Amino acid sequence: MLALISVSACQREPVSQRLPVATPVIAIGGFDGPEAVKYDPAQDVWFVSNFGGEGAALDDNGFISRLKADGTVDSLRFISGGRGGVTLHMPRGMALRGDTLWVADADAVRGFDRRTGAGLAVVDFTTQSPGFLNDVAYGGDGALYVTDTGKRVIYRIMGNTITVSLPERSAGGLNGITWDSAGNRFLLAPYPQGRSLLAWLPGGAVTDVSEGRGGRYDGVEIIGPDSFLVASQNDSSLHLFSATSGTPILGLAGAPADIGWDARRRVVAVPYVNRDTVELFRLP
Repeated sequence: MLALISVSACQREPVSQRLPVATPVIAIGGFDGPEAVKYDPAQDVWFVSNFGGEGAALDDNGFISRLKADGTVDSLRFISGGRGGVTLHMPRGMALRGDTLWVADADAVRGFDRRTGAGLAVVDFTTQSPGFLNDVAYGGDGALYVTDTGKRVIYRIMGNTITVSLPERSAGGLNGITWDSAGNRFLLAPYPQGRSLLAWLPGGAVTDVSEGRGGRYDGVEIIGPDSFLVASQNDSSLHLFSATSGTPILGLAGAPADIGWDARRRVVAVPYVNRDTVELFRLP
């Protein structure tokens, strides 16, 4: 059963050469490989994607949890592979559009009703021989874009048609992706190589936004004008990027995965795959 756990009960990693571990508003334990968190402002809830064990990639035991805004568990297995006709292997990054929650999976991008959890759509990637489908985001053109960290490409989905929008990069893979409407560009988190937050507009080149001090970046969220929050696994920290620099601002209890952002409360949700835990922090 999912339970709330005290901060004192968390197992801390060594904090040498990084920020002291910050105290979360709340820590929620009992997940199973939580990889990504997405805030749904329409329902005031969090969605948490869970790998679901350490089995094969196509084991159909992944699931998505739903939490209330304060972290209280509403439904541990709101959407669950192998139940109700749902297939879900290793869910990762998520995106919302209309009533659909889109989820990157091992071999597909799947759409679910954000209110009921019912399956709505499947975009099959098996013909693309994907490496590691990772994060998803809508672009300014209304298409859905997907990072493939394993093959170091970005796909574009329009309807059921998949195309490679960004060919293989020689400078390493890409993990997190989010659309920056103010800048008319995508923001990209490089993984595993690179210390800079990246920008990209489909059809153009990938460019540096600003150089940071972390690395192995995962999730990226826009939290204000020219203010971008990025999860860094190199130093187990959250980094705040601007148009000129990036610096760590929050020390964490482990390597963060794909973070979520509640703009109304200024709360960031941090999942830890290896700790089966999600922590909520309130930023100034």
